[in-house]
Amino acid sequence: MPKVIFTPNAPSPIGPYSQAIVSGQILFISGQICLHPESNELMNVDLETETFQVMNNLKAILTEAGIDFNQVIKSSIFLTDMNDFAQVNTIYASFFDGYYPARETVEVSCLPRNVRVEISMIAELK
Repeated sequence: MPKVIFTPNAPSPIGPYSQAIVSGQILFISGQICLHPESNELMNVDLETETFQVMNNLKAILTEAGIDFNQVIKSSIFLTDMNDFAQVNTIYASFFDGYYPARETVEVSCLPRNVRVEISMIAELK
């Protein structure tokens, strides 16, 4: 049976899904947007703030599962404007320690709550 991962240090799901699920030794993290976990407010005053909040939400879920960004094996980045790629990429890279997982970045027409960035991850448990 898959195990649900939940932390109050990341936003509660805004729909019928879990923050993350463990199946075997694999952690599947649902797409995270820039919701602040305590206030449930969007942290989207600018692209930098938005992206840092997304990455911090992902970090909180990884931490709850007992791992960190070094165990991430796949990321999916969704942007509403591919012109944001360079700035999001720089912030994303700053959370890794020289090891980078497989990844795709795609432009989409719209994201939940009209944010500009959503990121999901797959990681391997230790």
